[in-house]
Amino acid sequence: MKGSLSEKRVVVLVPCFNEEKTVGEVVRQFRERIPTAEVFVCDNNSTDRTVEVARAAGATVMSEPRQGKGYVVQTMFRRIDADVYLMVDGDGTYPARFAPELLEPVLADEADMVVGSRLHAGSSSEFRSLNRFGNTLFLGLLNAIFGVQLTDLLSGYRVFSRRLVRGIALFGGGFETEAEMTIRALERGFRIVERPVDLVPRAAGSHSKIRIVQDGLLILRTILTLLRDYRPLTFFGSFAVAFALGSLLPAGWVLAEYLKTGQILRLPSAILTVGMVLVGLILFVVGLILHIVTRRFSEVLVQIQRITDDMGRGPS
Repeated sequence: MKGSLSEKRVVVLVPCFNEEKTVGEVVRQFRERIPTAEVFVCDNNSTDRTVEVARAAGATVMSEPRQGKGYVVQTMFRRIDADVYLMVDGDGTYPARFAPELLEPVLADEADMVVGSRLHAGSSSEFRSLNRFGNTLFLGLLNAIFGVQLTDLLSGYRVFSRRLVRGIALFGGGFETEAEMTIRALERGFRIVERPVDLVPRAAGSHSKIRIVQDGLLILRTILTLLRDYRPLTFFGSFAVAFALGSLLPAGWVLAEYLKTGQILRLPSAILTVGMVLVGLILFVVGLILHIVTRRFSEVLVQIQRITDDMGRGPS
């Protein structure tokens, strides 16, 4: 349902872990830019003065004892009720001046998720080369699988509708949460748009919590896991094709020998060929069955969402 900032309850969600140097300014900037919004800071076991600084700046502070950004996001989504949710990191790298533009598509009921893209053609962002490479790699995989043209998979600057927050379930506990919410939103058919934002350098003395290799592998695992869950035919079919192609090599040896001698002397190669073909067929059948189950389950979810939306609108 369309509405303005004054007609909707808008909240700003700020996940934080040891951000005492920046969180106060983040809270002040977003309170100034969106005066009608309430700012919530969720502390994730900080050992510095993050809680005190955030509270002094005017934020409502809550806590999440399970370590990881994903758990923080899950807690905030579960405990805070609003019409529109704006999520931003507490490290001060996302300027508040972009907030109204990010909010606009959700307020106008033109999107369920707005991603502040740091890699958009209209953005001017300072990225470390390794971070840019990882984002581009994961994004290329996502775009190829789901047939979309997103430009930033891992942005922490996003706006969500109430419908989306209540309609998706998140399970990832770490920095893979952005990838997870994007994939789950795509699979559920929620509308996603992007708006360019600039990424600015961290304040002096502030340090990134991302572990490049460990978190990169975690994000990749999340993408592959969700691919298995939501695109089982693609997932298992890829392995089936790999086994089928792999069987061609031993099959070629066996066939060449048979044509030359009229006998199958390489019995292990023949067994390997048959085994790989059978495994490929089994994987394909498994993927096909799971694909059918997933499609039927998705249809049920769509019907449930329609009923929920109709109940929310009330009698016409």
